[in-house]
Amino acid sequence: MDPVIDYAIYMLDTEGAVRSWNQGAERCEGYGVRDILGAPFETFFVPEDRALGLPAEILVKALQQGRFETECWQLRKDGSRYWAQVVIDAAYGDDGARVGYAALTRDLTAAKQAAENQRRSEEQFRILVQGVTDYAIYLLDPEGKVSSWNAGAQRIKGYLPREIIGKHFSTFYTDEDRERELPARGLATAARLGRFENEGWRVRKDGSRFWAHIVIDRILDDRGRHIGYAKITRDITAKRQAEQELAQTREALFHAQKMEAVGQLTGGVAHDFNNLLMAIIGNLELLIRRLQHDPQSLALLNNALSGAERGATLTRRMLAFARRQELKPAALDLRPLTRNLVSLMERSLGPQVGVDLAFPISLERVMVDANQFELAILNLVMNARDAMPAGGRITLAAQSVQVGEGHAVGLPSGRYVCMSVTDRGQGMDAATLERATEPFFTTKGVGKGTGLGLSMVHGLAEQSGGRLVLHSEAGKGTRAEIWLPVAPAEAPSQTPPSPMDEPSRNGQLRVMLVDDDPLILATTAAVLEDMGHLTYEKSSANEALEALFGGVEVDLLITDQMMPVVPGHQLLAQVRAQWPQLPAILASGYAETPKDLPGNVVRLAKPYGRAELMQAIDRAVLMHMTA
Repeated sequence: MDPVIDYAIYMLDTEGAVRSWNQGAERCEGYGVRDILGAPFETFFVPEDRALGLPAEILVKALQQGRFETECWQLRKDGSRYWAQVVIDAAYGDDGARVGYAALTRDLTAAKQAAENQRRSEEQFRILVQGVTDYAIYLLDPEGKVSSWNAGAQRIKGYLPREIIGKHFSTFYTDEDRERELPARGLATAARLGRFENEGWRVRKDGSRFWAHIVIDRILDDRGRHIGYAKITRDITAKRQAEQELAQTREALFHAQKMEAVGQLTGGVAHDFNNLLMAIIGNLELLIRRLQHDPQSLALLNNALSGAERGATLTRRMLAFARRQELKPAALDLRPLTRNLVSLMERSLGPQVGVDLAFPISLERVMVDANQFELAILNLVMNARDAMPAGGRITLAAQSVQVGEGHAVGLPSGRYVCMSVTDRGQGMDAATLERATEPFFTTKGVGKGTGLGLSMVHGLAEQSGGRLVLHSEAGKGTRAEIWLPVAPAEAPSQTPPSPMDEPSRNGQLRVMLVDDDPLILATTAAVLEDMGHLTYEKSSANEALEALFGGVEVDLLITDQMMPVVPGHQLLAQVRAQWPQLPAILASGYAETPKDLPGNVVRLAKPYGRAELMQAIDRAVLMHMTA
């Protein structure tokens, strides 16, 4: 026994005194042979165990049972303690007489410390897992039944441990996912690959659903045997919603930027096209006046003029989409306007299409240009008719709505009126709906649509401080909504203008005409001269100022707005500073009125014809006479 140094092996006599001592005992206990022989067994026990009579109890049990084994604290010679395994065997001689006890002691301090560390680690991990409330963390057995349940799982899924432990984890899946065998496929993937990760809908105890991110990890024991799964579930409903809202915001921003870019391009094209139409219309009108004696030529010229005027209508729609048309918004009651408009449209709609009105008894007035709004409703109703080739009903409805922050329509907070045109026709798929308001996009056949109708409505709504919202689904119809801001209580009501068939004729005027486009300049000058006026043609603001300051006397100034270097409104400002009473007309294809435009200036929208020019001259002269 002496060579054995990992165990203390020694003999006790029948009274419990030490009678032999090996090297292992000396190493473990710290006593030399001379120091310990004859010492009582209780020498190796800590005071509190001696006080309890533990040493004597161990010997009695060994004697009764033949062998007794326990673990307890032991005391070394230097007073230090160690945790030991103590084994006592009753010893007998060859004659069967009891001669004492064989004692074996093994130092288990390191093993006990490791076990304690393991226990503490497991306890800390248990506390950690139980303390996590943002994640559902639990164990599954190899068949997928819940075997543990943390506080996060209880919070997220709603089950108490006693309600869910032992049940299959497919309980948390939707009916449709269980029918597709998603739970089984998830376990199979984790068992095969070691891990399964996915996102999807999950069901709480109360039946409500949440969007979850889930991870299933395979668990193996020390020998590599599959003993179950670790399951982690996180509720990411809010995160998913935020991501969707961000994606929608980015998509809306991208669409707005695209539409803004298209609008800039469209507006620029429309402006240049206006100038060309001005020259064409002006010259055609001059020729018609000069060829009254030639019916054949007049018919050709009238056809050409009709085509040019259709082109002018297109440019107005393009400018409407680009939000650059000239609007005259005022407070408008939509009810009488819509009723009158429907009575005019009924013949055009045909016998197979009917119109229903759904208006409240009272409706707040809106701020909008009446003429442009009529065109917008006409466009929407005609689109609805075309979407129902076999006929059907079109519903025009309106309601007042209080828009708050976060409203789906995306307008600033305030009071709005939502005017809707609804059909039950062919509808649009998602791809068509996304492009519906783009200029020149149309699903109608060749020659049946310009693709500018919805673009014009979109531009009118945006320029009026509102919005065009389209709801449509293929095969189920379309609802087009025009949202317009409610007019302030003090806003004046809008009444349709009463155009003059023939403007009053002024005497001969000396007119200075300023435009950087030579075609416009020459054509407008010819029209003015045909009216009997004297013209001074200038191709820039600087030329006009040089002539005026050089002594040229004029009765009227007509200038284009969009000119290089010095635009029209700045020319007018300089002229008015010197000649404040000079009548003036500002011609422009755009709606924007410069902030520093002088007062008593008549606006003339391009393209204009002879009649519009005469009316503008009359208004300018009248302003001068009444100033």
